[in-house]
Amino acid sequence: MSDTIEGAEHGKRSARADRAALVTALRPRYLADAAQGTERFFEPRRPDCPWCGSDRLRRRLRTVDRFQRKPGRFTLDVCRACGHVFQNPRLSAAGLEYYYRDFYDGLGEKDLGNIFAGKGKTYRQRAEPLRRFAPAPRNWLDVGTGHGHFCEAARAVFPRTSFDGLDFTDGVELAKRAGRVDRAIRGAFTELAEELAQGYDAVSMYHYLEHSTDPRAELRAAQRVLRPGGHLLIEVPDAQCLFARLFGRWWLPWLQPQHLHFVPVANLRAELARLGFTVVVEQHREPHDTVDLLGAVWLLLNAVAPPEDAPWLEKRPGRLRWLTRCAILLAGVPALIVATMLDRLLIKPMAGHFRLANAYRVIARRD
Repeated sequence: MSDTIEGAEHGKRSARADRAALVTALRPRYLADAAQGTERFFEPRRPDCPWCGSDRLRRRLRTVDRFQRKPGRFTLDVCRACGHVFQNPRLSAAGLEYYYRDFYDGLGEKDLGNIFAGKGKTYRQRAEPLRRFAPAPRNWLDVGTGHGHFCEAARAVFPRTSFDGLDFTDGVELAKRAGRVDRAIRGAFTELAEELAQGYDAVSMYHYLEHSTDPRAELRAAQRVLRPGGHLLIEVPDAQCLFARLFGRWWLPWLQPQHLHFVPVANLRAELARLGFTVVVEQHREPHDTVDLLGAVWLLLNAVAPPEDAPWLEKRPGRLRWLTRCAILLAGVPALIVATMLDRLLIKPMAGHFRLANAYRVIARRD
């Protein structure tokens, strides 16, 4: 027993040492980025809505990176004509590279991979509604697949289906090596749509459209890739959720600066109809994720506590700051537990009412 404990402690020390060495190696590049300022990470602010073209805009939110705590400030505007919420000014190509770097891969790969690996039940629930309309699709393309954990879980629902994963990061290649996807496709979906034309019976975009610079172009690409009669499955955060208004910058699904667009479900349905789709399922209660209270408490604790060592900090935080961070997070554990219980036992059963659902899901058939 003692050998097991000693082995676990040695593994933890080794992991901390490996992370510290990686942070040190990455710091010069981040400091060089910081020396050039953050202005180049943004495009010019646009005066109109990217969805409907109206100039009736108002500020919905102004915040900072509350996850990695990289430098920069981010603004979300809402269109008073159609309700579309979007980042304005939007990240440039350089900004997208900077703020995604070491979040899903690199420094953040292990932690995010562990989170995704623990969501098997959620992923199966995302796949199951399609059984009513397509009991055995031949092949399925998961766009924005990340590390491929959805495809791995969906095999339990569709064991005869071939699952391909598409992403622009090296996570999709990791998914292929791990056997989670049958084929790894790396690149931008809109640029690969012609090559993949009419090649799939199902295309899924789970929490992908909000990351896209042009959601309409992504929908057109899906229409091109699907065979007639195929199905498109979409799930996105719902910015019309009550908690988005109540919690403001502490609502976790804002996920700034990564989430660029929040499309209201009415807008999405209208665009799908224009592209020749028929919406066969619209769900709000089922895709609701139990993160509203828990996420708000966590973001508050992370904002109050000194930052952990990261390569975008000028220097490594001292031991006192590290101890302070540990003490604040430890003191917040009871609040995190209470928030988790309320999310699961109180809010989740009510998510279908009072606009409490923080996400919605749509399944549309290509006619």
